[in-house]
Amino acid sequence: MNMLECHGLTKCYGKVTALDNLDLTLESGRIVGLLGPNGSGKTTLIKLATRLIQPTKGSIMIAGQLPGHATKAITSYLPDREYLPNDLRVKSLLGLYRDFYRDFNEKKALDMLESLDISERMELKKMSKGTKEKVRLILTMSRDAKIYLLDEPIAGVDPAARDYILRTIIQNYSEDALVIISTHLIADVEAVLDEAVFIRQGKLILHQTVDEIRQETGKSVDEHFREVFRC
Repeated sequence: MNMLECHGLTKCYGKVTALDNLDLTLESGRIVGLLGPNGSGKTTLIKLATRLIQPTKGSIMIAGQLPGHATKAITSYLPDREYLPNDLRVKSLLGLYRDFYRDFNEKKALDMLESLDISERMELKKMSKGTKEKVRLILTMSRDAKIYLLDEPIAGVDPAARDYILRTIIQNYSEDALVIISTHLIADVEAVLDEAVFIRQGKLILHQTVDEIRQETGKSVDEHFREVFRC
């Protein structure tokens, strides 16, 4: 099933074009890397998919529907910035997600928290950056969603935390869901990707499976990315 479709998708901020006539189709059952340098339009695309912003031209569809109330119910979004109240304890955060999202699987969240020895009594503001990122990701991935939009989920955390985050993504999405990971840290995520989407200055540069890239170029996705985006 086509989970995300963009047709001529364009977003301008004043005179700056963040996305430029983007055509892209992504199917369910895939983990897709949305890859590009900072300022390439990755976050803009994700915000359009979550209806935080509106297109200037063109269209974007989520599971065959325009982004709105119905698509928010099947979309789990991890922003690239802190968004949870910093003074809440983990127990309260679980309650917040339980009350707000019908598809929140609290048992799954509790199991993951226990595996990391994160107590429900812990306050977000007293956690390390890596632990905070793990809690946010656990909450995001504990929804039984159809599409997961993860904006820079491994930026700014140590390698051990990155490994945990990527394992969590792999182990906690269903086979009929789509996972989009926006990042510029290609080498760290390449092992979990089925497909790669390269964008630069709002334009689609490449969309292929990871296997196709390796077979056609004889390079890893990271090596090919560095070649394509060489300054």
